[in-house]
Amino acid sequence: MTSELTFRLLNDYQRDFPLVARPFAALATTLGCTEDRVIEQLQHMHADGRISRIGAVLRPGCFGASTLVAMAVPAARLAEVAGLVNAFPGVNHNYQREHAYNLWFVLTAGDSGALTQTLRQIEMQSGLATLSLPMEKAYHIDLGFPLCGGARPRQRSVAAAVQSLSAQQKTILARLQEGLPLVSAPYHHMAADCALPETEFVQQLTDWLAVGAISRLGVVVRHRELGFAANAMLVHDIPDHAVDAVAAQLAQEDAVTLCYRRPRHLPQWPYNLFCMIHGQCRSAVEAAITALRARHALHDTAHAVLFSRQCFKQTGARYV
Repeated sequence: MTSELTFRLLNDYQRDFPLVARPFAALATTLGCTEDRVIEQLQHMHADGRISRIGAVLRPGCFGASTLVAMAVPAARLAEVAGLVNAFPGVNHNYQREHAYNLWFVLTAGDSGALTQTLRQIEMQSGLATLSLPMEKAYHIDLGFPLCGGARPRQRSVAAAVQSLSAQQKTILARLQEGLPLVSAPYHHMAADCALPETEFVQQLTDWLAVGAISRLGVVVRHRELGFAANAMLVHDIPDHAVDAVAAQLAQEDAVTLCYRRPRHLPQWPYNLFCMIHGQCRSAVEAAITALRARHALHDTAHAVLFSRQCFKQTGARYV
């Protein structure tokens, strides 16, 4: 059974994590317990896989290049190819999905040239083609995963620009990608790793949050380990003139956890609008998809539903 402390740590602190010298002590004051108890509980949830880290979720495209990649892998080679893909540090999410394109992963790199080079290496090592589908527009970004149902946080009205990083900022970003250490003064330790004063390190995080380059800072949960075992990628082929309007409506659906526009890749891939739907069971996700397609008059719109079958890798994005 989940205690109130565990639930609140998982649910309430996925965003707006305190940017103070002792953030876990600040949480403890609010939660009515000790700092040591908060750290101990977070360590336990990290060890058992319910959380992947305490840290930053970076907005795609702000710190480098990223793309969603699909591969059609023979079933007998799926584990082999997934392992090959996972070996590349820039791969941060890698899933088997129910489709002819059965392996889907997110790839990041410092720039588009490095991204292209990695894709070529994957193709050469696997002997298989890749389908690269970079994000063209985000309609609902990652602002957390509420565990109690109800409305999810919506995208903030901040237009995040591509960040041109100095050597010092690259050092900060590299340390930030690892997540916060579970110690009393995590920012002090992270700043020390970068040979910087703590105030400078925290100010840079504050600045990136202010411009939206960091989507959120807080607890990053693993939804499967928390009971949301079913997830599907719902894709539609929406006429180009209508895609923004349709996406804006779908992005407001509580069932939709992410909503992006990506390019078609004809003739192999005709879909341009991507939504993620999470639920505790397959039937609940299927019902949510049927309902939202009915509400938005998408009955006759070409679509596909790609349920995930297996998670091969789930980490934070790495650009440096």
